[in-house]
Amino acid sequence: MGNTSSMLTQYDIEEVQDHCNHTFSQQEIVSLYQRFCQLDRSGGGFISADEFLSVPEFAVNPLSQRLLKMLYGLNFKEFVAFLSAFSSRATLQQKIEFIFKVYDSDCNGKVAFSDMLDVLRDLTGQFISEQQREQVLTHVLEESGYTKDSLLSISDFMKTLCNSDLKMEVEVPVD
Repeated sequence: MGNTSSMLTQYDIEEVQDHCNHTFSQQEIVSLYQRFCQLDRSGGGFISADEFLSVPEFAVNPLSQRLLKMLYGLNFKEFVAFLSAFSSRATLQQKIEFIFKVYDSDCNGKVAFSDMLDVLRDLTGQFISEQQREQVLTHVLEESGYTKDSLLSISDFMKTLCNSDLKMEVEVPVD
């Protein structure tokens, strides 16, 4: 499975399914493998930052640089696990854990106000002012019982987002 020139065996497919909590069907995993092989231009079994940026939808994503930190050097199994957060079959907890990793850019297990503000800045660009961003973020935190000085753990983060209707889905073309 590490070498992209090889074909997936039934065992490989089932192993990947288990690794990603069955968020993709076997047919979807085969399609993802084909896409992975297309992206892995070097044929080394891993996808580099440049290879990820060759996907136009990824390159224009305002969070692409943050996502690259999470993605760099993924093998196929890790690639599918990464994408599983976008599956309609992923649980709300899986989706929130993924979002938490996007916000926790220093990987310390905590999300500070400044981390959230950085992501909001990436997402909104020049469309809203810094003051408006801070007001929105402060309001969201206060609604959940936190302040600007709070460091949110994954459970705090879940508490804040659990009542929202998250939609993080990607269609996996199945031939």
